[in-house]
Amino acid sequence: MIVGVPKEVKDNEYRVAVTPEGARELTAAGHQVLVQDGAGAGSSIPQQRYERAGAEIVTTAAEIWSSSDMIMKVKEPVESEFEHLREGQILFTYLHLAASRELTRALAERKVSAVAYETVQLPDGRLPLLAPMSEIAGRMAPHVAARLLEKEYGGRGILMGGVSGVRPAKIFVLGAGMAGSNAAWIAAGMEAEVIVVDTNLDRLRFIDQIHKGRIITLMSDRLTLEQRVREADVVIGSVLVPGARAPKLITEDMIRSMRTGAVAIDIAIDQGGCMETSRMTTHSDPTYVVDGVVHYCVGNMPGAVPNTSTYALTNVTLPYALQIATRGLEDAVRADAAVGLGVNVIAGEITNPGVAEAHTTRFTPLSAIIDGLS
Repeated sequence: MIVGVPKEVKDNEYRVAVTPEGARELTAAGHQVLVQDGAGAGSSIPQQRYERAGAEIVTTAAEIWSSSDMIMKVKEPVESEFEHLREGQILFTYLHLAASRELTRALAERKVSAVAYETVQLPDGRLPLLAPMSEIAGRMAPHVAARLLEKEYGGRGILMGGVSGVRPAKIFVLGAGMAGSNAAWIAAGMEAEVIVVDTNLDRLRFIDQIHKGRIITLMSDRLTLEQRVREADVVIGSVLVPGARAPKLITEDMIRSMRTGAVAIDIAIDQGGCMETSRMTTHSDPTYVVDGVVHYCVGNMPGAVPNTSTYALTNVTLPYALQIATRGLEDAVRADAAVGLGVNVIAGEITNPGVAEAHTTRFTPLSAIIDGLS
């Protein structure tokens, strides 16, 4: 199979979908790897390393898209890339289709076989291809919060960890999954006062056992959210429903109750955001203010640390890429149910129930389509 790796074009997106090490594994398995000229530069990966790994350097994105059986990207195609989508081509990337009707329609109309990193799911419920980026976004969130709390950036002028005799910042984390637990961990390490809420008691129990009370854990309910959001200097939203839109758990009234200069960071913005006041922002224009609260809703947070993110991503995507490239998508789906859960669109049909529900369109079970392609 020919695997194409185009340069990312989303605003300030410097990651690349495959490292030279990943390219070497693909070529060793008998596949041809095409990498667009300069694709790795933003991640501080010299082009010569790809060439030494056996990849072929291609000048234009158009050539990559037209020549490849499978396209590997980091972020979902933007509108300027829609023209490159074509029938039968496999697109393997983060898609977050529940938050984008336009992309969902484009993939279906052009009959692309779209496999989303974020919905590949193991039998125990883990999301192996989403985990590293969630981990990075979670670890970045307290660093972003610490900067935005500074008066220069519109914040309350609070030092995250406080000083002797002065209280630290109050950090409220909504969601105790991969992103939320890492956000809480780093914030606690910065000596902030941290509260985490979730509806999953097992997750809260794990955090409590690991951190031995250093992080306060609470069950999530409306009254708790209202009280804790109002008191917080920073709210970090990290709610995830795989494949579906994130529920709007932080209301406008809750945001309005916060003090002027408080900070709201919505890690769930890729899936539509978990705050009613959230809207997608970019690294070049990352913040806006609602009711005196500084909002940070960058959809590709890990793109700010592209070298780390690129290697973390390839570590987990490569085994699945090899499986799809070697077996073909249909056989890979039959062999591994996790791959099947990653398929969001194929042969013009929506095969992820969360995406179909988000856009009130027809859902078609993947098994019915795969059997029909046999």
